[in-house]
Amino acid sequence: MELLQTLNSRLTEAFGPLGPLLALGLLGVALIIGVLPMMLKKQSEPFDKLKALRQEVDRASSKADKTNLRSSGKADKLEKFATFLEPQDEKTMTASRLKMLRAGYKAKNAVRMFHFSQMVLGISLLGLGVLYTMVGSSGQEVSTQTMIMQTLIPGAIGYYLPIYWVTRRVGERQKEIVSGFPDALDLMLVCVEAGQSLDQSINRIAKETRAGFPALADEFDMVAQEVKAGKERVQVLKDMSERVGIPDIASFVTTLVQSATFGTSMSDALRVYSAEMRDKRVMRAEELANKLPTKLTLGTMMFTVPPLMIILIGPSVYGISQTLGNFGG
Repeated sequence: MELLQTLNSRLTEAFGPLGPLLALGLLGVALIIGVLPMMLKKQSEPFDKLKALRQEVDRASSKADKTNLRSSGKADKLEKFATFLEPQDEKTMTASRLKMLRAGYKAKNAVRMFHFSQMVLGISLLGLGVLYTMVGSSGQEVSTQTMIMQTLIPGAIGYYLPIYWVTRRVGERQKEIVSGFPDALDLMLVCVEAGQSLDQSINRIAKETRAGFPALADEFDMVAQEVKAGKERVQVLKDMSERVGIPDIASFVTTLVQSATFGTSMSDALRVYSAEMRDKRVMRAEELANKLPTKLTLGTMMFTVPPLMIILIGPSVYGISQTLGNFGG
């Protein structure tokens, strides 16, 4: 009991009233980190041994197989923590996977890596905050507010940093797709009018837009690969619309589906929709141009009015202060 009282008094003197609670929290985090791998470790099955033996044989057969098996081994290491790192709700998992696709992360374990980065950054920055609090206090008493700010805020920043990064990636990627979409429609119209099929036009767009708009080229290339694999074209286009999440792409897909369903001329539909997309791009440019004078006016007023006021009013204020000082003397 005396040892516990001594330890409690030292923690209270070093970190304030929340010192014992902070020590218990750190001990709990350490126990969770130590026990979690053992809890999530999968038991070996007989088929796993047979699979491992086959992998050893394939690894010795060729270098290409060796590389593939190494990458699959790394993926299996993360797969052990799938129940902890991935949402168990199907709806939440679908939404998370869709968000990662919109950000450009098409790997199978993208959601798993996202939550893993959240956990690692959150715990790491939380530990750094605790370490900074312990070292920076130098034996002095630390207030509760200071302790919370120096420990919880870095942990929260580490947890929400991947969310901010993915959200920013989604916005930048959608902006790039919207910028290059009118040019892609023009190219598709030229290809269709030249006698090429829709699949050939999509392949050409994926190749030609790769240099300027790689995100748009990736989407069209995925459409071409899925159609080549035998998936229905209408469903592939609808998947593209849902994957991108842009209203203009959704309208474009609806136009193509209606043209294929009712047998109307695809070139006429593309010509009308392409002209509409060009008009929208001009309207966006005009909107940005109209916002520019307001921003310039605010910047000019911010940097010119205060110095001008100092020059005009400064001498008068100085003279009044000198006069009042003389009266006071």
